[in-house]
Amino acid sequence: MRTGHVLSAGQWDAAREVDRVLLDFDHRHRRRIALQTEGGRELLLDLPHTARLRHGDGLETEDGIVRVCARAEELVEIHAHSDGELARIAWHLGNRHLPVQFIGACIRIRTDHVIEDMVALLGGHVARIEAPFDPEAGAYAGGHSHAHDHD
Repeated sequence: MRTGHVLSAGQWDAAREVDRVLLDFDHRHRRRIALQTEGGRELLLDLPHTARLRHGDGLETEDGIVRVCARAEELVEIHAHSDGELARIAWHLGNRHLPVQFIGACIRIRTDHVIEDMVALLGGHVARIEAPFDPEAGAYAGGHSHAHDHD
């Protein structure tokens, strides 16, 4: 199978799903890659530009749609006693250009004992978990239109 078209999560008919691919975060930011579906089929992702695949996106093929599923990864969930402490921790993570995911009143990052120690020194609390990782795309990743008035 081959695909060159990504359908955003929630924007395609689930009845057209023919298979699934299970990918970690690193493998969900691609332009071209050979994938193996859960059903054992080979799928060539061949996009005109690099794309960030999200959990629930669909890869349109001649046979139907292959659903993108985020694979669980070893992560650290960071909590703090106050919003101010959490904002300070977020600043330090951003200063290190780490990918982060915000889930309610906590931050998720990939497991890293050095960063975990830093978070503890800043007053945060860490818990190791396994979950899909879907970090923020970043300010320069696109997806934001400047068609609004800045006044």
